[in-house]
Parts: sequence; structure tokens; C-alpha cells
Amino acid sequence: MKIVIAGAGAIGGYLGAKLARAGADVVLHARGPHLAAMQADGLRVIGEADGEWTVRPQVTGDLASIGPADVVVLGVKAHALTALAPSLTPLFGPETVVVSTQNGIPWWYFESNAGELTGLRLERVDPGGVVAAHIEHRRVVGSLAYFATDLAGPGVVRHIEGNRISFGEPDGTKSERAKALAEALIAAGMRCPVTTRFRHEIWVKLLGNLAFNPLSALTGGTLEELVRHPDTSRLVRELMTEAEAVAARLGIELPISIEQRMAGAEKVGAHKTSMLQDYEAQRPMELEAVVGAVIELGERLDLPMTATRAVYACAKLLDAHRGERVVVKEWRLAAGG
Repeated sequence: MKIVIAGAGAIGGYLGAKLARAGADVVLHARGPHLAAMQADGLRVIGEADGEWTVRPQVTGDLASIGPADVVVLGVKAHALTALAPSLTPLFGPETVVVSTQNGIPWWYFESNAGELTGLRLERVDPGGVVAAHIEHRRVVGSLAYFATDLAGPGVVRHIEGNRISFGEPDGTKSERAKALAEALIAAGMRCPVTTRFRHEIWVKLLGNLAFNPLSALTGGTLEELVRHPDTSRLVRELMTEAEAVAARLGIELPISIEQRMAGAEKVGAHKTSMLQDYEAQRPMELEAVVGAVIELGERLDLPMTATRAVYACAKLLDAHRGERVVVKEWRLAAGG
């Protein structure tokens, strides 16, 4: 099985490193200093229980040079898919599988099996339909990552916690291709359940992401702080309640309560969400697929999204000022301040 990691950053790089260490046929795609560092010195993984280690898989910045693959794992954030999708065509053979790893509502969610909303395209998730136009729906297997990693520097992935990634077909079947994907990653040391209720699992994870991610970026708070502070805790419940109402209108009955979801987040402890990490690193935040898409659905379904709209508006403005903060910081450094 030839696996290409299209976007070997924190998530994709970790998966690629684990696969390479297990002897899988894997190619990593990256750009810039991260690509140069991996080409020169390999990909180093730190923070694992068995110490740090380095792998030297094939690494490239040119997807067209790889040739057809059996599996393409999309390792970039949701907002980067529009730019990536058109360049994937050289990787596709007749049966190539594409694995989505993005947070939030994926671009393929309403392509099929979505009831009366089948065929709906969310503009905030797939502007202009570019992603859907370049990745055939039949190729997609969904995945959700439940592990935390970050890029400690070019060519270095830091593993923080967790080792689970789940897979599911958009139509709810338990396919042989999903099982094969899981087996490859299980051999690499990951926990990989294959579920027939993947759409439900999307909403369970989204319930937390929609509430905790933007609030953490706005406040700097960790998961346990957001849950324990009385005012932010109340706001988290409001956000989750609005998301739960949207899910219910889509026929999704969540298998976990809001209180259980909050208790689970509190147990994670002093963890910074991926959105807070992106904000602190001056990277674009994954707002549209996680928050904007739910608001777009709420509008279509005539549901009030008062709390979600307010948090989204504040987070959007914060993200818009991201570049300005960099300029101010550099000016202060230049001025000796």
C-alpha cells in the first residue's frame, strides 16, 4: 500500500513518521524550511514514551513527482484544502482513497446520505466548490484524530498526548478499504477504530471544538480553565446547546451529553486547543469549518445561533489582526521596546 501524506505538518507528519518507522511505503509532502530540514536530516519525533527517534522516508515538495498512490492523507487544515486540492490529480489512480483529517464539518458531508440537504455545499467549508470538484466523493474515507502534536521546529514533530485516529465511510458502511487503512496504522502503533456512525462522531468532536477552540484563542484559557471558570463554563454550555440543536435537525442524536463532554474536556487538563496554538504561532485559525459552517447550517435551518455568532465574530476579528500583531511586535523589537 503506497501512502502519500499531502501536508506532513503536525498531524500528517506524525502519522507519516509512525508509518515509516513501521516499514510502510509512505511519501511525505511538505514545503519551506520543514521540507528542507526533512530532506537534510530526516523527520525527528520527540515526546514519545520510548524517547525521540528519527525516520528518513521519501520527502518531496512536488506532488506531481510521486505518481499514483493507493492512499492520500490530507494533512493540512481545512482552510488550506482549496489551494491543495487542484494539485492532487497526479496522485489519483482508479481506486485511490483520499483520507480527510480536518476538524469541523468536512466538505463531503452533504454529498450523499444527508437527507433533505443532500447536495448542499457549505460556502464557508468549500468556497466555490473547488475541493469537491477535484476530489471525487467516492474516494473519500473520513478520519478524526484524537492525538495532540505540534511542530517543535523544522523537521521536528512533538507528540504531546494520545494515539487514536478513527475511520469511517461517509455512507456508514464498514468497508474493506477503511479496515486496511486501520490495519496499516495499527501496525504503526496507533489505535484505529472503524465506525459505522462516523457522522455522529463528527458532531461529538465538533461539539467540543466549536465551543472550546475559539474561546481558548480569545481568552488564552486551557480546557480545564474554560470548564472551571463560572462565566466561560456557562458560555461553553450555550455554544454546545446551539450546536446540538443543529445536529438534531440533521438527524444526529448525540450519544453523549453536554455535561459529559465538558467533564471529558476538564479531565484533559491544562491543554491548549489547536486553535489557540495556531493563534500563538501566528497561523490562520480553523474558524470556518469548525464554527462558520455550523452558523451557515443554522441560518439555513432557521435556528437561532446567538452565542455562536457572537464568539465567531470576535474570533474572526482576532484572526484578522493576526498579521498586524506581527508587524507591531517587529516594530517594537526594532525600536528596542
